[in-house]
Amino acid sequence: MRGALEGEHRVGSLPVVSVLTEDTLAHFKTAEKVVIAAYVDASDHISNEVFYELAKDLHDDYPFGVIDNDAIAKAEGVCPPAMVVYKSFDEGKNIFADKFEKDVMRAFIVSAATPLTGEVDPETYPVYMSAGIPLAYIFSETSEERNELRDTLKPIAKRFKGRINFATIDATSFGAHANTLNLESKFPSFVIEDITRNQKFPFDQDKAITRDSIDAFVTAFSEVTVVVAKNYNHIVLDDNKDVLIEFYAHWCGHCKAFASDYEDLAAQFSVLKDKVVIAKVDATKNDVPDAISGYPTIKMYPAGAKDDPITYQGPRTSEDLVKFIKEHGRHKAEPSAKEEGTAEDAVTTQGGEQAEKGSEYRDEL
Repeated sequence: MRGALEGEHRVGSLPVVSVLTEDTLAHFKTAEKVVIAAYVDASDHISNEVFYELAKDLHDDYPFGVIDNDAIAKAEGVCPPAMVVYKSFDEGKNIFADKFEKDVMRAFIVSAATPLTGEVDPETYPVYMSAGIPLAYIFSETSEERNELRDTLKPIAKRFKGRINFATIDATSFGAHANTLNLESKFPSFVIEDITRNQKFPFDQDKAITRDSIDAFVTAFSEVTVVVAKNYNHIVLDDNKDVLIEFYAHWCGHCKAFASDYEDLAAQFSVLKDKVVIAKVDATKNDVPDAISGYPTIKMYPAGAKDDPITYQGPRTSEDLVKFIKEHGRHKAEPSAKEEGTAEDAVTTQGGEQAEKGSEYRDEL
Protein backbone atom coordinates (compact mmCIF):
# COMPACT_ATOMS: atom_id res chain seq x y z
CA MET A 1 0.00 0.00 0.00
CA ARG A 2 1.49 3.32 -1.04
CA GLY A 3 0.47 6.88 -0.25
CA ALA A 4 0.13 9.01 2.89
CA LEU A 5 0.66 6.05 5.22
CA GLU A 6 3.71 4.55 3.55
CA GLY A 7 6.24 2.93 5.84
CA GLU A 8 9.01 5.42 5.15
CA HIS A 9 7.27 8.06 7.27
CA ARG A 10 9.35 7.82 10.43
CA VAL A 11 9.95 9.49 13.76
CA GLY A 12 13.43 8.61 14.91
CA SER A 13 14.10 4.99 14.00
CA LEU A 14 10.46 3.85 14.13
CA PRO A 15 7.80 4.31 11.45
CA VAL A 16 4.99 6.70 12.29
CA VAL A 17 2.63 4.07 10.85
CA SER A 18 3.59 0.47 10.18
CA VAL A 19 2.07 -1.08 7.06
CA LEU A 20 0.56 -4.35 8.25
CA THR A 21 -0.13 -7.61 6.47
CA GLU A 22 -2.00 -10.76 7.41
CA ASP A 23 1.30 -12.21 8.63
CA THR A 24 2.34 -9.22 10.77
CA LEU A 25 -1.03 -8.20 12.22
CA ALA A 26 -1.15 -10.86 14.95
CA HIS A 27 2.26 -9.85 16.33
CA PHE A 28 1.43 -6.14 16.09
CA LYS A 29 -1.78 -6.55 18.11
CA THR A 30 0.20 -7.78 21.13
CA ALA A 31 3.43 -5.83 20.65
CA GLU A 32 2.53 -3.30 23.36
CA LYS A 33 -0.10 -2.90 26.05
CA VAL A 34 -2.05 -0.61 23.70
CA VAL A 35 -1.69 -0.46 19.90
CA ILE A 36 -3.73 1.32 17.24
CA ALA A 37 -4.65 -0.19 13.87
CA ALA A 38 -6.57 1.38 11.00
CA TYR A 39 -8.43 -0.65 8.41
CA VAL A 40 -8.45 1.68 5.41
CA ASP A 41 -8.65 1.20 1.65
CA ALA A 42 -5.63 2.48 -0.24
CA SER A 43 -7.90 4.66 -2.36
CA ASP A 44 -9.36 6.44 0.69
CA HIS A 45 -6.79 9.24 0.75
CA ILE A 46 -8.67 11.45 3.21
CA SER A 47 -8.98 8.77 5.92
CA ASN A 48 -5.37 7.75 5.34
CA GLU A 49 -4.14 11.29 5.81
CA VAL A 50 -6.21 11.88 8.96
CA PHE A 51 -4.88 8.67 10.49
CA TYR A 52 -1.30 9.56 9.62
CA GLU A 53 -1.61 13.02 11.20
CA LEU A 54 -3.12 11.40 14.30
CA ALA A 55 -0.25 8.92 14.43
CA LYS A 56 2.30 11.74 14.20
CA ASP A 57 0.73 13.41 17.24
CA LEU A 58 0.56 10.24 19.36
CA HIS A 59 3.53 8.32 18.01
CA ASP A 60 5.47 8.62 21.28
CA ASP A 61 2.57 7.04 23.18
CA TYR A 62 1.32 4.19 21.00
CA PRO A 63 2.38 2.10 17.99
CA PHE A 64 0.23 2.75 14.91
CA GLY A 65 -0.41 0.40 12.02
CA VAL A 66 -2.56 0.33 8.91
CA ILE A 67 -3.87 -2.54 6.82
CA ASP A 68 -5.68 -2.62 3.49
CA ASN A 69 -7.40 -6.01 3.38
CA ASP A 70 -11.18 -6.37 3.32
CA ALA A 71 -11.11 -10.02 4.32
CA ILE A 72 -9.06 -9.32 7.45
CA ALA A 73 -11.23 -6.32 8.27
CA LYS A 74 -14.32 -8.53 8.08
CA ALA A 75 -12.66 -11.13 10.31
CA GLU A 76 -11.97 -8.38 12.86
CA GLY A 77 -15.59 -7.26 12.74
CA VAL A 78 -15.00 -3.89 11.09
CA CYS A 79 -15.92 -2.21 7.82
CA PRO A 80 -13.30 0.19 6.40
CA PRO A 81 -12.60 2.89 7.18
CA ALA A 82 -12.35 1.92 10.84
CA MET A 83 -9.86 2.14 13.68
CA VAL A 84 -9.31 -0.48 16.36
CA VAL A 85 -7.61 0.07 19.71
CA TYR A 86 -6.14 -3.28 20.73
CA LYS A 87 -5.22 -3.60 24.40
CA SER A 88 -4.09 -6.25 26.85
CA PHE A 89 -6.77 -5.44 29.46
CA ASP A 90 -10.54 -5.06 29.91
CA GLU A 91 -12.47 -6.04 26.77
CA GLY A 92 -9.37 -6.44 24.61
CA LYS A 93 -10.29 -4.02 21.85
CA ASN A 94 -12.46 -1.02 21.05
CA ILE A 95 -13.72 -0.23 17.56
CA PHE A 96 -14.06 3.29 16.16
CA ALA A 97 -16.40 3.22 13.16
CA ASP A 98 -17.32 6.89 12.79
CA LYS A 99 -16.00 9.45 10.33
CA PHE A 100 -12.23 9.88 10.61
CA GLU A 101 -11.67 13.18 12.44
CA LYS A 102 -8.40 13.61 14.27
CA ASP A 103 -9.62 15.22 17.49
CA VAL A 104 -12.52 12.79 17.86
CA MET A 105 -10.23 9.82 17.22
CA ARG A 106 -7.65 11.12 19.69
CA ALA A 107 -10.29 11.37 22.43
CA PHE A 108 -11.48 7.85 21.59
CA ILE A 109 -7.95 6.45 21.90
CA VAL A 110 -7.28 8.17 25.23
CA SER A 111 -10.54 6.84 26.68
CA ALA A 112 -10.05 3.32 25.30
CA ALA A 113 -6.46 3.21 26.56
CA THR A 114 -7.51 4.07 30.12
CA PRO A 115 -8.29 0.89 32.10
CA LEU A 116 -11.68 0.67 33.79
CA THR A 117 -9.77 0.37 37.05
CA GLY A 118 -6.14 1.32 36.62
CA GLU A 119 -3.34 1.92 39.10
CA VAL A 120 -2.21 5.31 40.39
CA ASP A 121 1.57 5.63 40.56
CA PRO A 122 4.12 8.36 39.72
CA GLU A 123 3.84 7.53 36.02
CA THR A 124 0.04 7.50 35.73
CA TYR A 125 -0.79 10.24 38.25
CA PRO A 126 -0.19 13.15 35.81
CA VAL A 127 -2.35 11.39 33.22
CA TYR A 128 -5.26 11.10 35.62
CA MET A 129 -4.82 14.70 36.78
CA SER A 130 -5.00 15.96 33.20
CA ALA A 131 -7.99 13.80 32.22
CA GLY A 132 -10.50 16.52 33.03
CA ILE A 133 -12.84 14.22 34.97
CA PRO A 134 -12.98 13.13 38.64
CA LEU A 135 -10.76 10.33 39.90
CA ALA A 136 -12.01 7.66 42.31
CA TYR A 137 -9.11 6.27 44.38
CA ILE A 138 -9.23 2.79 45.88
CA PHE A 139 -6.59 2.73 48.63
CA SER A 140 -5.31 -0.62 49.91
CA GLU A 141 -2.12 -1.91 51.51
CA THR A 142 -1.85 -5.24 49.66
CA SER A 143 -1.90 -6.13 45.98
CA GLU A 144 -4.26 -9.03 46.69
CA GLU A 145 -6.84 -6.75 48.27
CA ARG A 146 -6.44 -4.15 45.51
CA ASN A 147 -7.15 -6.84 42.92
CA GLU A 148 -10.22 -7.98 44.84
CA LEU A 149 -11.55 -4.44 45.16
CA ARG A 150 -10.78 -3.76 41.51
CA ASP A 151 -12.91 -6.74 40.48
CA THR A 152 -15.67 -5.81 42.92
CA LEU A 153 -15.96 -2.24 41.67
CA LYS A 154 -15.36 -2.85 37.97
CA PRO A 155 -19.11 -2.86 37.09
CA ILE A 156 -19.44 0.58 38.68
CA ALA A 157 -16.36 1.84 36.86
CA LYS A 158 -17.84 0.57 33.60
CA ARG A 159 -21.11 2.40 34.18
CA PHE A 160 -19.34 5.69 34.87
CA LYS A 161 -16.62 5.34 32.22
CA GLY A 162 -15.91 8.69 30.62
CA ARG A 163 -17.35 10.51 33.65
CA ILE A 164 -15.26 9.22 36.55
CA ASN A 165 -11.94 7.38 36.37
CA PHE A 166 -11.39 4.54 38.86
CA ALA A 167 -7.94 3.45 40.02
CA THR A 168 -6.36 1.51 42.85
CA ILE A 169 -3.41 2.95 44.77
CA ASP A 170 -0.85 1.36 47.07
CA ALA A 171 -1.58 2.73 50.54
CA THR A 172 1.76 1.44 51.84
CA SER A 173 3.79 3.47 49.35
CA PHE A 174 1.46 6.44 48.96
CA GLY A 175 -0.44 6.54 52.24
CA ALA A 176 0.51 10.17 52.81
CA HIS A 177 -1.44 11.09 49.69
CA ALA A 178 -4.56 9.77 51.41
CA ASN A 179 -4.18 12.54 53.98
CA THR A 180 -4.29 15.20 51.25
CA LEU A 181 -7.61 13.67 50.21
CA ASN A 182 -8.96 13.99 53.75
CA LEU A 183 -8.70 10.31 54.59
CA GLU A 184 -7.39 8.88 57.83
CA SER A 185 -4.66 6.23 57.70
CA LYS A 186 -7.25 3.44 57.77
CA PHE A 187 -7.36 1.10 54.80
CA PRO A 188 -8.93 0.02 52.56
CA SER A 189 -10.56 3.35 51.79
CA PHE A 190 -12.29 5.09 48.90
CA VAL A 191 -12.39 8.73 47.87
CA ILE A 192 -13.41 10.75 44.82
CA GLU A 193 -11.32 13.75 43.84
CA ASP A 194 -12.99 16.29 41.58
CA ILE A 195 -9.89 17.74 39.95
CA THR A 196 -11.71 20.53 38.12
CA ARG A 197 -13.30 21.88 41.31
CA ASN A 198 -10.40 20.91 43.58
CA GLN A 199 -12.76 19.07 45.94
CA LYS A 200 -12.42 15.75 47.75
CA PHE A 201 -15.26 13.41 48.66
CA PRO A 202 -14.14 10.63 51.05
CA PHE A 203 -16.29 7.56 51.60
CA ASP A 204 -17.10 6.93 55.27
CA GLN A 205 -14.12 4.94 56.55
CA ASP A 206 -16.23 3.22 59.19
CA LYS A 207 -18.27 1.54 56.46
CA ALA A 208 -17.32 -1.53 54.45
CA ILE A 209 -16.37 -1.09 50.81
CA THR A 210 -18.88 -3.20 48.90
CA ARG A 211 -20.32 -2.97 45.42
CA ASP A 212 -23.64 -1.72 46.78
CA SER A 213 -22.17 0.85 49.17
CA ILE A 214 -19.82 2.33 46.58
CA ASP A 215 -22.51 2.24 43.90
CA ALA A 216 -24.76 4.33 46.14
CA PHE A 217 -21.90 6.67 47.03
CA VAL A 218 -20.81 7.29 43.44
CA THR A 219 -24.40 7.70 42.28
CA ALA A 220 -24.94 10.31 44.99
CA PHE A 221 -21.77 12.09 43.87
CA SER A 222 -23.36 12.57 40.45
CA GLU A 223 -26.68 14.41 40.55
CA VAL A 224 -27.22 13.51 36.89
CA THR A 225 -29.60 10.58 36.35
CA VAL A 226 -27.87 7.79 34.43
CA VAL A 227 -30.05 6.37 31.66
CA VAL A 228 -29.46 3.03 29.94
CA ALA A 229 -31.45 1.25 27.24
CA LYS A 230 -33.66 -0.71 29.63
CA ASN A 231 -34.83 2.32 31.65
CA TYR A 232 -34.86 4.87 28.81
CA ASN A 233 -38.64 4.90 28.29
CA HIS A 234 -39.37 4.85 32.02
CA ILE A 235 -37.22 7.92 32.70
CA VAL A 236 -37.17 9.99 29.51
CA LEU A 237 -40.80 9.42 28.52
CA ASP A 238 -42.23 10.03 32.00
CA ASP A 239 -45.11 12.30 30.97
CA ASN A 240 -45.20 14.08 34.33
CA LYS A 241 -41.67 15.47 34.14
CA ASP A 242 -39.60 17.74 31.96
CA VAL A 243 -36.54 15.66 31.05
CA LEU A 244 -33.31 17.18 29.76
CA ILE A 245 -31.01 14.45 28.49
CA GLU A 246 -27.46 14.53 27.22
CA PHE A 247 -26.51 11.94 24.62
CA TYR A 248 -22.77 11.51 25.09
CA ALA A 249 -19.89 9.25 24.13
CA HIS A 250 -17.52 8.09 26.85
CA TRP A 251 -14.54 8.96 24.63
CA CYS A 252 -15.80 12.43 23.62
CA GLY A 253 -13.53 15.29 24.71
CA HIS A 254 -16.31 17.89 24.35
CA CYS A 255 -18.52 15.77 26.61
CA LYS A 256 -15.83 15.62 29.29
CA ALA A 257 -15.29 19.38 29.09
CA PHE A 258 -19.03 19.88 29.55
CA ALA A 259 -19.39 17.41 32.44
CA SER A 260 -18.72 19.92 35.23
CA ASP A 261 -21.33 22.39 33.96
CA TYR A 262 -23.85 19.60 33.51
CA GLU A 263 -23.28 18.40 37.08
CA ASP A 264 -23.78 21.98 38.28
CA LEU A 265 -27.05 22.12 36.37
CA ALA A 266 -28.27 18.86 37.90
CA ALA A 267 -27.32 20.07 41.37
CA GLN A 268 -29.41 23.21 40.91
CA PHE A 269 -32.47 21.13 40.04
CA SER A 270 -31.81 18.41 42.63
CA VAL A 271 -34.73 19.48 44.85
CA LEU A 272 -37.05 19.81 41.86
CA LYS A 273 -36.83 16.19 40.73
CA ASP A 274 -40.60 15.82 40.89
CA LYS A 275 -40.73 18.28 37.98
CA VAL A 276 -37.37 18.22 36.20
CA VAL A 277 -34.92 15.39 35.51
CA ILE A 278 -31.38 16.07 34.30
CA ALA A 279 -30.18 12.87 32.65
CA LYS A 280 -27.42 11.43 30.48
CA VAL A 281 -27.01 8.34 28.33
CA ASP A 282 -23.93 6.90 26.65
CA ALA A 283 -25.35 6.66 23.14
CA THR A 284 -22.41 4.55 21.97
CA LYS A 285 -23.27 1.76 24.42
CA ASN A 286 -27.06 1.91 24.56
CA ASP A 287 -29.64 1.57 21.81
CA VAL A 288 -31.73 4.74 21.94
CA PRO A 289 -34.65 5.70 19.69
CA ASP A 290 -33.17 9.09 18.87
CA ALA A 291 -30.99 9.68 15.81
CA ILE A 292 -27.75 11.11 17.19
CA SER A 293 -25.21 12.56 14.77
CA GLY A 294 -22.75 14.22 17.14
CA TYR A 295 -21.69 14.44 20.77
CA PRO A 296 -22.80 15.83 23.03
CA THR A 297 -26.40 16.20 21.84
CA ILE A 298 -28.81 17.70 24.38
CA LYS A 299 -32.57 17.36 24.10
CA MET A 300 -35.54 18.45 26.15
CA TYR A 301 -38.54 16.12 26.43
CA PRO A 302 -41.23 18.35 27.94
CA ALA A 303 -43.88 16.88 30.19
CA GLY A 304 -47.01 16.17 28.17
CA ALA A 305 -45.18 16.54 24.85
CA LYS A 306 -42.82 13.59 24.63
CA ASP A 307 -43.41 13.20 20.89
CA ASP A 308 -41.96 16.64 20.24
CA PRO A 309 -38.47 16.87 21.81
CA ILE A 310 -36.47 20.07 21.43
CA THR A 311 -32.77 19.94 20.58
CA TYR A 312 -30.62 22.45 22.44
CA GLN A 313 -28.40 24.55 20.17
CA GLY A 314 -27.01 27.17 22.57
CA PRO A 315 -23.83 27.54 24.64
CA ARG A 316 -23.09 24.56 26.87
CA THR A 317 -23.20 26.35 30.21
CA SER A 318 -25.37 25.67 33.24
CA GLU A 319 -26.69 29.24 33.16
CA ASP A 320 -27.92 28.97 29.57
CA LEU A 321 -29.43 25.55 30.16
CA VAL A 322 -31.38 26.85 33.17
CA LYS A 323 -32.97 29.40 30.83
CA PHE A 324 -33.64 26.69 28.23
CA ILE A 325 -35.42 24.48 30.76
CA LYS A 326 -37.55 27.36 32.01
CA GLU A 327 -38.48 28.40 28.46
CA HIS A 328 -39.25 24.99 26.98
CA GLY A 329 -40.32 22.88 29.96
CA ARG A 330 -44.00 22.56 30.76
CA HIS A 331 -43.35 23.24 34.45
CA LYS A 332 -41.37 26.43 33.73
CA ALA A 333 -39.16 25.38 36.62
CA GLU A 334 -36.33 27.61 37.74
CA PRO A 335 -34.08 26.92 40.73
CA SER A 336 -34.00 29.65 43.34
CA ALA A 337 -31.08 30.31 45.65
CA LYS A 338 -32.81 28.27 48.36
CA GLU A 339 -33.49 25.38 46.01
CA GLU A 340 -29.95 24.91 44.73
CA GLY A 341 -28.37 21.66 45.93
CA THR A 342 -24.92 20.32 45.30
CA ALA A 343 -23.27 17.02 44.69
CA GLU A 344 -21.23 17.87 47.76
CA ASP A 345 -24.37 17.78 49.92
CA ALA A 346 -25.42 14.43 48.49
CA VAL A 347 -22.09 12.78 49.11
CA THR A 348 -21.88 14.21 52.61
CA THR A 349 -25.07 12.30 53.43
CA GLN A 350 -23.81 9.10 51.84
CA GLY A 351 -20.20 9.08 52.89
CA GLY A 352 -19.62 11.20 55.94
CA GLU A 353 -17.99 14.56 56.36
CA GLN A 354 -17.12 16.27 53.06
CA ALA A 355 -13.61 17.52 52.66
CA GLU A 356 -12.48 21.09 52.57
CA LYS A 357 -11.48 22.71 49.30
CA GLY A 358 -8.08 23.92 48.22
CA SER A 359 -5.63 21.33 49.52
CA GLU A 360 -2.44 21.12 47.48
CA TYR A 361 -1.39 17.82 45.96
CA ARG A 362 1.49 16.03 47.64
CA ASP A 363 4.79 15.68 45.83
CA GLU A 364 5.00 11.94 46.50
CA LEU A 365 3.06 11.16 43.33
